[in-house]
Amino acid sequence: MGFAVMTMTEAAASRVKAIVDNYGAEAKGVRVGIKKGGCAGMEYTIDLVTEPDSKDDLIEHDGAKVWIQPSAVLYLLGTQMDFEVTKMRSGFTFNNPNQTSACGCGESVELKAADLAMLAKQSEAEASV
Repeated sequence: MGFAVMTMTEAAASRVKAIVDNYGAEAKGVRVGIKKGGCAGMEYTIDLVTEPDSKDDLIEHDGAKVWIQPSAVLYLLGTQMDFEVTKMRSGFTFNNPNQTSACGCGESVELKAADLAMLAKQSEAEASV
């Protein structure tokens, strides 16, 4: 079993499938990336995928497909993608262990690259259990 860059909750998978269903037969899933922007320095991006890029990492959960932009992988390692609906907003959220801070409105974040040595130790520990 390989290591998944990112995981997604049932709620996120359900929302990705709804987006794909609403768009039509051309839609395959969504693509997650990051870009510079916002007051904290970086923002998550989510785009519809009609033509998958072979360079992207693919994660799947319950039929939902999410591709991850190669330049975002080191910032997203260990992240869980979720979808939430509150009184004030609805949208995808990211529980990211590489996030060091966020702006007050929650639209942008500061991210550091994942610690690959720590991830390797965690992976070894899980394999020995």
